[in-house]
Amino acid sequence: MRTTKDHMRTTESVPTLDPPRSRTDATLPAHESPPADTSTVNYVWAVLRISLGWVFLWAFLDKTFGFGAATESDSSWIEGGSPTEGYLSFATRGPLKGWFDWMAGDVWADWLFMIALLGIALALGIGMRIAAASGATLLLFMWAAAPWPENNPFMDDHIVYAITVVGLALVNAGDHWGVGQWWNSQPTVHQHPILR
Repeated sequence: MRTTKDHMRTTESVPTLDPPRSRTDATLPAHESPPADTSTVNYVWAVLRISLGWVFLWAFLDKTFGFGAATESDSSWIEGGSPTEGYLSFATRGPLKGWFDWMAGDVWADWLFMIALLGIALALGIGMRIAAASGATLLLFMWAAAPWPENNPFMDDHIVYAITVVGLALVNAGDHWGVGQWWNSQPTVHQHPILR
């Protein structure tokens, strides 16, 4: 027969099944913020990835097919126009102007520009590391072609986008509302992590 002491010992060692109490804003010290909801943060990054991917993809499509937004159909890439010639010939300034003028309209420059511009990788969430490297490089070159913005000593949207593209790769933004998880589980991607 169990004694009262035995019963007390047994109940003391049994863990309670009550759920842990969560801290509310009222219980947090004044200097401490409540933790962010990671699922919400992940979806904000996903929306940012898709939005920025669309910016790149639309520019690629417009320059390829000449939808008339920034490129007329008769000067589109498929009609023999150069995606780089107009901007690099007429819009560049600063210390690298001569270098950009020299490459304007060259086939290799057109292809590199269009490959980097193809933001479909960002939109789908695959190859985020390559997309970040090529996108950030393209954006920094675009900044260097016309440095020192009129309304700011050095910062403009090209630099902000470049930082954002790198951030998207660092937080694995392709895993949410994209095919990043599937892509990263492929054997080839495991063998070559640069493809993540």
